[in-house]
Amino acid sequence: MHSTIISRKGQVTIPAEYRETLGLSQGDRMEVVLEGNIIRLARGKSVTARTAGILAGPGPVLSAKALREAAEKAIAEEVQERSRPRPRAAKERRR
Repeated sequence: MHSTIISRKGQVTIPAEYRETLGLSQGDRMEVVLEGNIIRLARGKSVTARTAGILAGPGPVLSAKALREAAEKAIAEEVQERSRPRPRAAKERRR
């Protein structure tokens, strides 16, 4: 077990042996977690790892062809819906 001193700025030095083992270098992100009376440091995840899948939709990824076909179907359905005769407004019925 190694010990370290907290600086005036609240910084601690991670022993070189640990940094080398984990492949840590200056500027790497670290996650700090408080677990009871223990402070745990862990390698921070990269921006890519932290944001992967954040914009994923609920279903599978569709090919360009499948997307085009789905869009064409949706447009055709909307055109049919808008083309249906609508009941006359109450004002017109009173005449």
